[in-house]
Amino acid sequence: MESPTQPERTPDGRYIVVKGRRWRATDPGIPEDIAAGLRRHLMSARRAVGAARRAEDEAAERAARSRVQTAKVALGERGTPWWDQSPAERCERWTKGAAELEAARRDDADEGLAGG
Repeated sequence: MESPTQPERTPDGRYIVVKGRRWRATDPGIPEDIAAGLRRHLMSARRAVGAARRAEDEAAERAARSRVQTAKVALGERGTPWWDQSPAERCERWTKGAAELEAARRDDADEGLAGG
């Protein structure tokens, strides 16, 4: 039975189904603390896309969309399917993505300090 907080999954566990549409599931091998951090980065990047669009700032929107892509790849939802990667490749994918997103966050914070 489907949990009210968890979307339906395909029998192989590789996809979730939302409103009849199939989406690649997050890599279940990512340690929960790392996955939670990647999801926080993803949500922050999505909020930044919206803010940039409202401000009509194309450069900021491109940067935010790039962060969304990095987070989605790190989570295994885009790029090479996680089930086609070795355990070492999977670990490298999420470790590299988390490091890139954290560096981008620090850069954004530094720019905020410089501008204020």
